[in-house]
Amino acid sequence: MKAGAPRAGERRAKAALQAPVAARRRAPPPAAAPAAGYGALAVFALAYRGAQAFWGVPALVLPAYLAASVVCFAAYALDKRAAVHGRRRTPERTLLLLGLLGGWPGAIAAQQGLRHKSSKAAFRRVFWATVALNIGLFLALCALLARAAVASA
Repeated sequence: MKAGAPRAGERRAKAALQAPVAARRRAPPPAAAPAAGYGALAVFALAYRGAQAFWGVPALVLPAYLAASVVCFAAYALDKRAAVHGRRRTPERTLLLLGLLGGWPGAIAAQQGLRHKSSKAAFRRVFWATVALNIGLFLALCALLARAAVASA
């Protein structure tokens, strides 16, 4: 072997680092992931309809969720693009906060449609915790608003 020539292991490591990010993509998410996302959307739709029927949800709640979802989807799309091109990424904390603030339906759409952040188990655990927290806060807020309306009547 020539002096200074790279060894086979070094050549493979160098080639792996130079491979495009898309070529190093993770395995697809488990088959249950789409069902869980659509199931959460169905549960929220039922909770929203129930809250609307029993407590009278303020009219701005649905447009606020839609706007937050669009912003969250856009943040996931920009992060996906940055990941593919090897640029600076959006912090996971920011993506989770956007979801917690009501953008989680858009995050689910981005995870399913863009296949982004759909296979990282640690992120998904925290994400689903923020979804549950958001739905719980939504229901608690609706109940408080209903009690306040009854008390003032």
